[in-house]
Amino acid sequence: MRRREFMTLLGGAAVAWPLAARAQQPAKVWRVGIIVAAIRSPAYDGFLQGMRELGYVAGKDYIVEWRFADGRFMRTAAFIEEFERLKVDVIFLGAPALVYPVRQATRTIPIVMGYSVDPVGKGFVSSLARPGGNITGLASSAIDTSPKQLELLTAVRPNLSRVALLQNPENPNYAAVLRSTQAAAQKSGIALVPVDAQDPQEIETAFATLARERIEAVMVADDGFFFKQQQRLAELALKSGLPSISPEREYAEAGGLMSYGESLKDFYRRAATFVDKILKGAKPGELPIEQPTQFQLVINRRTAAALGLAIPPQLSADEVIE
Repeated sequence: MRRREFMTLLGGAAVAWPLAARAQQPAKVWRVGIIVAAIRSPAYDGFLQGMRELGYVAGKDYIVEWRFADGRFMRTAAFIEEFERLKVDVIFLGAPALVYPVRQATRTIPIVMGYSVDPVGKGFVSSLARPGGNITGLASSAIDTSPKQLELLTAVRPNLSRVALLQNPENPNYAAVLRSTQAAAQKSGIALVPVDAQDPQEIETAFATLARERIEAVMVADDGFFFKQQQRLAELALKSGLPSISPEREYAEAGGLMSYGESLKDFYRRAATFVDKILKGAKPGELPIEQPTQFQLVINRRTAAALGLAIPPQLSADEVIE
């Protein structure tokens, strides 16, 4: 082979080798940071389901970094520091109370709210149509469900006069939920008694307070800590002879009388579409925030029987737990 032919061949190989090497490089494995309020519940599987439906394979196309706030929402600053070191591509939030502390901790990592409450009113985003900044996702109508929850309690126990609202004072949505519930109670001629709890012992104390206050029914606010304590909350409500309601289906499943609210699992499944768009290059601030409008009523018939309550026929439940 002549020298010129050899150099030409060598030059072609020099171009071909890097191309071949690039072709053999594996596709990028995305890293998704997930922060949830308490335990990992079946509802969070909705997000993983949504990712599967979009063609992502966990462990192959993306890796999940789970972090659990355990109801202590200001712990999230440490989580963000870890995520920055791990170079996560996007953060998924599983509770409304997490949005504020996470937003304070990072203005650069894209954030998808799996569930939020009044993000415009709280100043998290500029508008639902064009959020701006590094946040997008889904917004709930949870504050607006209080009147319906009171209506449902009065349907199963007519002539209610004193109802308690159990809340976690550390939850950033505390004030908004309290105002909404107080307004609904006042219109219905019901005395609303706010009761706080943020650890297991305070839950026990709270139900002792309900007995002293002659409470006739209890509303359990949406909160990550309460989600973790659902079994105990349902037990105490039943032991106290109190009809109870929570926004989350899992509460009725755990033995509470009723739940009325939006499906968290559906929220989280839908949130996967936001993550997908961001991984494909979309800017979170340009992705409009969605507001699902479906509410589900779930009734635990066994608990109703234990409380001596008849479920009125006009209550058309989406699900009855036998």
